[in-house]
Amino acid sequence: MRKPKYKFNHETLSFDKIRLGIRELVLKSFAYILGSIVLAGIYGFIFAFVFDSPKEKALKREIEQMTLQYEIMNREMGNVEKVLDNLEQTDDNLYRTIFEAEPIASSYREGGIGGINRYEELDGYNNSELIIETAKRLDKLRKKIYIQSKSFDELIVLARQKEDMLRSIPAIQPVSNRDLKRTASGFGLRIHPIYKIAKFHNGMDFTAPTGTDVYATGDGVVVTVKSLRRELGNHIIIDHGFGYESVYAHLDGFSVRQGQKVKRGDIIGYVGSTGLSTAPHLHYEVKVNGRNVDPALYYFNDLTPEEYDRMIEIAMKSGQSFD
Repeated sequence: MRKPKYKFNHETLSFDKIRLGIRELVLKSFAYILGSIVLAGIYGFIFAFVFDSPKEKALKREIEQMTLQYEIMNREMGNVEKVLDNLEQTDDNLYRTIFEAEPIASSYREGGIGGINRYEELDGYNNSELIIETAKRLDKLRKKIYIQSKSFDELIVLARQKEDMLRSIPAIQPVSNRDLKRTASGFGLRIHPIYKIAKFHNGMDFTAPTGTDVYATGDGVVVTVKSLRRELGNHIIIDHGFGYESVYAHLDGFSVRQGQKVKRGDIIGYVGSTGLSTAPHLHYEVKVNGRNVDPALYYFNDLTPEEYDRMIEIAMKSGQSFD
């Protein structure tokens, strides 16, 4: 129960009990309520800015978790970038070297991503810098992976072409010559057997009896089957593709026709002595991009290094060709 209040009366020299009127009671109640509201507002303001609500706490935890995930993602992208860099180095310095292809220009691999305001929608947040940097690295990785995948597609095509090329290179001797005894005259300057003058010999001569099988030295297409009274006599020219051609001259007969596809080791004709020839033998030439080269350089399917050295020695001993 509320205690009553008293006021000293100087006239009567006694204490009179204070009695509040309705107006005073209303004003006092209003002041009390207003003070309570103000105080509640101050407390609410303090709690709103100092203490987080459950929803705000949950959102902050989510932001912290997302920031952590972005940092982890950046570390993982760093690992992926290292692996991709190794693939690019291997691609340029190994695979493309094997297949004789030009390396991909670094300016093309490292080229930027188009769009000035590409990341504008990610700006304006507390973690915008982290988000934008992650997005940029991801876009760059995406482009580099695309370029590398296109490079591998190209390498697959080159590998298939390389297989065709390896089958097409004139890589065996045109006649059976395991003991190398049929090696007669080699590539280079020789005395012509008829004109008796020094003349450059554009191929190799192999002595063999008339009718001995002559083999295609690589896959290709027969482009010439021709008989001449002089020079090469009966001869065959095979286009192996990739700039390679092989010539088989002074034949006794043919077993192929013009336009026919042949495989390495197929019999295409028979040794003879037609044209400008002094004895049964095969004159054999290899051309690369239209220029004659030493056929002995291409017998890698037939000869060991030791046998190659022996063949060159035998071929060099003969100072005269057979044609």
